[in-house]
Amino acid sequence: MIQIKNVLVPTDFSEPSEVALRYGKAFAETFGAALHLIHVLDESALVYPWTSPDGTPVGLGAAREDMEHMVKDRLSRILSDAERQKYSAHVVTLCGSPFMEIVAYAKAQNIDLIVLGTHGRGPIAHMLMGSVAERVVRKAPCPVLTVRNPEHEFIGP
Repeated sequence: MIQIKNVLVPTDFSEPSEVALRYGKAFAETFGAALHLIHVLDESALVYPWTSPDGTPVGLGAAREDMEHMVKDRLSRILSDAERQKYSAHVVTLCGSPFMEIVAYAKAQNIDLIVLGTHGRGPIAHMLMGSVAERVVRKAPCPVLTVRNPEHEFIGP
C-alpha cells in the first residue's frame, strides 16, 4: 500500500503552479498527509546591481529583503487559515538555486511526493533556460508528479 505522509508543492506563482497546488491538496487530503508549500527565491535574480529610479545604487541586501517580504506575502495568501490547519501546512521561503533547494528540502523533510507545475516550454527555450522540473525529476529522493496547464486533469476545481 502506498503511504504518503508529506507532499511538497514548489510554486513560482504561475498558472502551472496553481494546478500543481490543486493536485497537492488532493493528495494531502486523500492520504492525510502534511502539505509543504515552498517558493525558492532565485539568487541569480540578485546578481545584477540594482539602482533606484534616480540612479542611486541600492544595496543588494535591501533588494533581497524586499523580494523575500513580497514572496512571503504572496505565499501567505495562497492557503487560507482553514486550509493551513486542514493540511498541517508548512509554508516556506528559501533562497538559492530553485532545483537544488527543492531537492534539498525534499530530502531534509522526508517528502514522499513532489507535485510540480511545468511550463512546457519549447525546445529552444528549454535549451537556453533549462528546466527546473526536469532537474527535480532527475535528482529528487522521491516520486515527482509534473503537471501542465492546460492538459487533461483528473482533479476537479
